[in-house]
Parts: sequence; structure tokens; C-alpha cells
Amino acid sequence: MGKDELASEPPHVRGREAVIADSAGVVWRDGAPPDYHLSHQTMPSERTAHHPPGSLADIVERVVQVFEMELSHKKDPAQWVSMVTDQLRVSVNGGPVVGSTELAERGSYNVLIGENPYYSASDETFESSHEIFHEAFPGGFFWEVLEVYSPPPTIAFKWRHWGTFSGPYKGAAPTGKRIEMFGVTVAVVAADLRIIEVHNYYDNTTLLGELAHGHGN
Repeated sequence: MGKDELASEPPHVRGREAVIADSAGVVWRDGAPPDYHLSHQTMPSERTAHHPPGSLADIVERVVQVFEMELSHKKDPAQWVSMVTDQLRVSVNGGPVVGSTELAERGSYNVLIGENPYYSASDETFESSHEIFHEAFPGGFFWEVLEVYSPPPTIAFKWRHWGTFSGPYKGAAPTGKRIEMFGVTVAVVAADLRIIEVHNYYDNTTLLGELAHGHGN
């Protein structure tokens, strides 16, 4: 798929800005759509993988970014456009499978991190979990696709999460270091590339240990 063909695709394939522009009537958690100016400013120079527009890796990155944006900022799952909401299933490291209702109530950070030596999801609300990581990464916490291993409908891909630890984490002072996390995701998608299942595999103990002051392995 070339760049011109991508422009004719549905908003969730074109990316976050397209979904936001097409969001009349959406109930945003903060009362307004999110602002991704930090991503636009920082990602081009800090990302490590550069995918041709319209390539499978480029499209997977766009769809997953929309997925994350909707989980974090759209309050009503019925308004999520990047997912088949009534079939959605999400898991981490082979653990319990969670649906859209629980994701909307607990928040993606709590579901995707769970119980950890340096973070307890049971102690946090949706709002407090987001505040913790926004404070730790005030300059942004970015995400990119590194490699795609298989095509739809079951897409396996490797990714990288990164940001600069320049704000406090649960009372721990920032170090100013760039912190990275890598993982693999297997996603099942519909014919229109809406997400049906997302199974994530990664070790978050190292990243959280670094935030809690050098305890990562």
C-alpha cells in the first residue's frame, strides 16, 4: 500500500490525528482530545526504525497508536474505532484475558503492568496510574514498531517503548536517563484491521526498577 492509497483508508489506519479529526461527539476523559505535539517533535529524531509510508510496519504502528490513544483518552468503549470492542481480548505474558469494559474501568497501565515489585495495580485508579507515568516522563513516553514478523489476520511484531526519566516516580527522584523497554505483541485483526485480540510479551520489571532508582536488572 502506497502513501496515496493510505490516504483513502479509514481513520484508524491513517493514524491518531485522523481519528481525532473524525471524533465529533466523542466523550474525552479530559474534556478535550489529546495533544501529540511532543511525539511530532521528538519521535523523528529519537526513533530507531523508519518505515516507508503505507508499509505493513507503518500501518501496524499507526493502528496500535490509535488503540493506545483510545484506551487512554476515550471514556466510552462504544466510541473506540480501532477495535472490535465487543470481542476485544487483551493479555500480558499469558496471564488473564481482559475485555473492553475492564480496560475502560481499570486503565491500560493497570492492566498491562499488573502487580510488580515496583508498581501495584490494585493500589491505583485509572487516573492515578496515568498521573504516575506522566509525572515520570513529562517529555513523553514514546512507542515504535521495530519489526513485523507476520501479516494479517494474525500480526506478530517487535516494539520499543522509551522516554527520558525527568520527573519523579512515586517519590523517587528523576535521573535524567533515557529508559527503554522492548517487547513482542501478537495481534489478531479483522479484515478492516480493527483489533480483536492483543497478546503482549515483555519484562517490565527492568524499566520500573530503573524508575525506582537503579533496581532494574
